Amino acid sequence: MEGDVMDKVEATATVRDFDPISGSIPATKVEITVSCRNLLDRDTFSKSDPCKFSFGRTEVIDNTLNPDFVRKYILDYFFEEKQNLRFDVYDIDSKSPDLAKHDFLGQVFCTLGEIVGSPASRLEKPLGGIPGKKCGTVILSAEELGNCRDYATMQFCANKLDKKDFFGKSDPFMVFYRSNEDGTFTICHKTEVVKNTLNPVWEPFSIPVRALCNGDYDRTIKVEVYDWDRDGSHDFIGEFTTSFKELCRGQNQLNVYEVINLLGPFFPSQVSLLSFMTLTSLFLKGNPSQSTSLHYMNPYQMNAYAMALKAVGEIIQDYDSDKMFPALGFGAKLPPDWRVSHEFPLCVNGWMTGCVKSFGAIYHLPFLAPRYAAAVQDGSQYFVLLIITDGVISDMAQTKEAIVNAAKLPMSIIIVGVGQAEFDAMVELDGDDVRISSRGKVAERDIVQFVPFRDYMDRTGNHVLSMARLAKDVLAEIPDQLISYMKSRAIKPNPVPVYSPSDEPPTNPV
Repeated sequence: MEGDVMDKVEATATVRDFDPISGSIPATKVEITVSCRNLLDRDTFSKSDPCKFSFGRTEVIDNTLNPDFVRKYILDYFFEEKQNLRFDVYDIDSKSPDLAKHDFLGQVFCTLGEIVGSPASRLEKPLGGIPGKKCGTVILSAEELGNCRDYATMQFCANKLDKKDFFGKSDPFMVFYRSNEDGTFTICHKTEVVKNTLNPVWEPFSIPVRALCNGDYDRTIKVEVYDWDRDGSHDFIGEFTTSFKELCRGQNQLNVYEVINLLGPFFPSQVSLLSFMTLTSLFLKGNPSQSTSLHYMNPYQMNAYAMALKAVGEIIQDYDSDKMFPALGFGAKLPPDWRVSHEFPLCVNGWMTGCVKSFGAIYHLPFLAPRYAAAVQDGSQYFVLLIITDGVISDMAQTKEAIVNAAKLPMSIIIVGVGQAEFDAMVELDGDDVRISSRGKVAERDIVQFVPFRDYMDRTGNHVLSMARLAKDVLAEIPDQLISYMKSRAIKPNPVPVYSPSDEPPTNPV
């Protein structure tokens, strides 16, 4: 509505008279990218905040009349069928999901064939739907998707960026583009904004490899760096180019890039790749870009996996002297030969802090592996293995045997079940009622504690009712399990240190 200060633009699109399930001939999957130019300005004190809806909503972009939407639409393209599409654009004035409460900016009708058949598969059409108004244009681009199903996970930092804010430093963010055959670029990712710094460290992010380069490892990837401004007039700091092949080299001097601004004075800024790995789809158990996935990386809240890590980690870290945890991943293709590894450290030396931050990229992040516990059995250390699972166990016999063997070690196992699956197998592993056994051998101790994460969520399934109660229930059995191990090995606690007055630090005379 006119006069509103809050103004976010998004758009909708729908498929009209088209059911891809009815197609009898194998379809080609194409990716549709949406941009708009010269949209109506429906707000008095700022620009529109557009959002597009196309078989779902795009992201909302603040304060712009020329949005380039990052979110893509993947459609099945049938050459022999007429596939009608409609795109609607709205200025988002509140958080209400009711479109009637937002300003309509226009709509356009086309067919998927029109987009694919246009020169360079790029169709530009005027928006309509508001009598007597020029509503701007929509630019629709299509690209056939390759067969690459891998995900890339990477993290960047920058050094000595140009200072763009008069009263502060800069609020930098990066925008990634993949190159097209006609020499244009398609936006594929935006980082978060890091406030008031010239040396930002951006969060790790995951992105489909085909979004970056569509499986062509030599294709140019352009990266632009901006200083964020509230009014949408972001200041251009500079840019550089790379390729997926170059990024695969990981952190080294070859992946340190000069940030160049050809229109302004030269400023010695650099962006460096901190980490890089690819995850093979064979082991990826959920698409983090889809809201229906348990692994969905919502920009506004943590997913169930991350919330469980945070709840347990914030309590158990107090019992670790250096607050650092061996963090292992599995199911990733690692350099230099890019073979799939089922056990690898998440950084160069196998140790890292900030497990929750890295979790979004790794999907399954145990704090510790039994191998560590087997190496230290003198009672000087006790280990906790955290397993977060959706409840599906395909190797129950091997799992039982592993737990029976682990019961001899100085360790406990916490299992947090996420999602709505049946957790009968997890309850069996818990062993509270019947001690777990394998091949006729009964576990020496009960070392497993299982809790279903859904018991701690509200009715919407979006918020934890009590992180403290979750942590308490998850960790409730750890003290008794620790004591049972120490007693079974006749390990006694170290004597309490006796301090004398001479141990006290000297006080400053008044």
